[in-house]
Amino acid sequence: MRIANLNKIEFALRSLPFAFRASLDSVLSVLLASPCAACGQLLEHPTRGPVCEHCWRSILPLTPPLCDRCGDPLPAWRTISVPLALCPRCRRGRRHVDCARAIGGYDGALRAIVHALKYEGRRSLARPLAEMMRTRGADMLTGADCVVPVPLHPSRRRERGFNQAADLARHLGAPVRPMLRRHRATLTQTGLAAARRHRNVRGAFVVTGRQGSARGHAVPMASEVIGDASALVRAGGGAPARVQKSGLEGLVVVLIDDVSTTGATLDACARVLKEAGVREVRALTAARVVTPPCLMAG
Repeated sequence: MRIANLNKIEFALRSLPFAFRASLDSVLSVLLASPCAACGQLLEHPTRGPVCEHCWRSILPLTPPLCDRCGDPLPAWRTISVPLALCPRCRRGRRHVDCARAIGGYDGALRAIVHALKYEGRRSLARPLAEMMRTRGADMLTGADCVVPVPLHPSRRRERGFNQAADLARHLGAPVRPMLRRHRATLTQTGLAAARRHRNVRGAFVVTGRQGSARGHAVPMASEVIGDASALVRAGGGAPARVQKSGLEGLVVVLIDDVSTTGATLDACARVLKEAGVREVRALTAARVVTPPCLMAG
C-alpha cells in the first residue's frame, strides 16, 4: 500500500508545471526527506522522481565495439580479426535474437534503479528508463513494426502486481503488441547457470490468442500456426489443406525486458516468434549483465 501511494505521489509531482515544481522542491526535500531509490542520499528535487540526478548521470553506455548480436563489449582487436564482430559465445551457438542492445551494464546506479522498479514497485521509474532505452537503443527501434514485452507467468504477474517489461514498453513511443504468453511457470532465473537458464525457459512461451497485430491482422492461437510445410494434412481428393497464416509473417519486432543476463529468456521468446513467421527479432533491455572477456573465450 505504501509503495502504491508513493507511485501516485511521484506521478502527480512529475505532472506539475516546472516552475511550480522548482519552488515545491525546497519544501518537500525538508518535509518528506525522501531518499534516492538508488544511492540512498536525500533527494534535493523530489518532484523530479525517486532517483537523484547524480545517479542518472552516472549510468554510462556500454563501450564499443559491441558484439553485433548480443551487445556484449568486445576487445578492440576483435573487430579486426573477425569479419563479423561476434563474441565467442555468439559464434559458438545459434541465436534466435538477431541483435540486442541495453542502456548499460547491470551494476551501480542502473542495477539499483532496475531493482527499485522490479522488486520495490517504483513504477514511475519506467518512464525515465524507457527514455534512456529509446535514446541508446535507437538502432533497435528504427524500422521496427512494434515492441513486444517479455510476459510474466500469470501467477508471477498477480504476485508482483505488474509486468515491468510492459511498463517499459509503453513509454518507448512504438506500437506495443503483447504477442507472447508465458504458459508454463518457471523457476526464477536468478542464480542459475547459463545452461540451466536455457533449459528453464525452453518451451515456456507461446504466441497469444487472436488480437490485432502490428499490421492489423488477427493473430491466431499458437496451435493454429503451421510452420512446417511437411506437416500439411491432405484433404479429400488429394488437395492440400489450407495453411492458416499467423498474421506475423515478415514483421520486425523488438523484445523488451528489464535485464538480459545470458539472453536465455529473450532467445526463447525469439524462437517462438520466428516459428510464427516473424522475420527479424531484436531485443532492447534496460540493463545487460556484461560477460567478462576472459569468460567469453572460455
